[in-house]
Amino acid sequence: MRVVSKERAQARLAYLLVLPATLLILLIYILPIVTVFGISFTDYSLVSDYYEFVGLQNYAQMLEDEAFGNALRNTLIYAGLFLPGAFIISLILAIAIQERKKFRSILEVLYFLPVTSTLAAMALVWAALMDSNQGVINLWAAALGAGPFNWLGSENLVLVSMALISLWSVIGFNMVLFLAGLTAIPVNLYEAAAIDGADHPVDKFLRVTWPMLGPTSMFVAVTSSITAFKLFDTVAILTQGGPDRSSEVFLYLTFLEGFEYFNMGYSAALSLVFLGIIFVFALIQALFVDRNVQY
Repeated sequence: MRVVSKERAQARLAYLLVLPATLLILLIYILPIVTVFGISFTDYSLVSDYYEFVGLQNYAQMLEDEAFGNALRNTLIYAGLFLPGAFIISLILAIAIQERKKFRSILEVLYFLPVTSTLAAMALVWAALMDSNQGVINLWAAALGAGPFNWLGSENLVLVSMALISLWSVIGFNMVLFLAGLTAIPVNLYEAAAIDGADHPVDKFLRVTWPMLGPTSMFVAVTSSITAFKLFDTVAILTQGGPDRSSEVFLYLTFLEGFEYFNMGYSAALSLVFLGIIFVFALIQALFVDRNVQY
């Protein structure tokens, strides 16, 4: 009886300790999602206190909305430009720094600095760098015999520019994650691989490094994918969806519908579809990568 009573007391204490965090999660995450879910089935607007239940009308509207298709297409194009660089460049930098003996800490800090910067403020710096007339990037391009390029004003280049800015801000973070994964790989695995004949750097990478980086690679891939679909701040500051809606991505369209056109019901539906797309994309990616992970 004493043992049972002690176990119950420990269980009650455990529930009490997790209660504050549970309440905070419910208030900050669960309750807003439930509220948005309910609003998505109404025609609620910020300019009127009266609203009606409209069922799936907001979701059906997306199928006929050209702006929705355009925003989804722009987001996918941007993700296709951003994700390979966010993964491959970060991995190459991590491997290069891992092999260095001198100035490694300095290089890690330098590459990680953009992560500590406020992207909203740095977007203004990038706007100056990418200026079509006096931007430093165009001056460098002219010195190489190319350009000038209208980085933020061309329909063909604006998403490329957004991807470059985002890469600058996220590469350092992903690099640190890959460095942590590389450091955790036991040295004796490389020694055993060398005994088996895998002494070339490419063989070491394919037979030891890449398989052992499976968990880290999966985490970087999923977080980078979420970051790609969350593009908003640089678009809101630099292009406002232009030129001719060529940089109007999913989150920016959701913002416009809710806070510019005051269609909160439709904006809530867009938000839920956005969450669903991220969840499905991350789930498929995690399941695909998890098959090849060496734990």
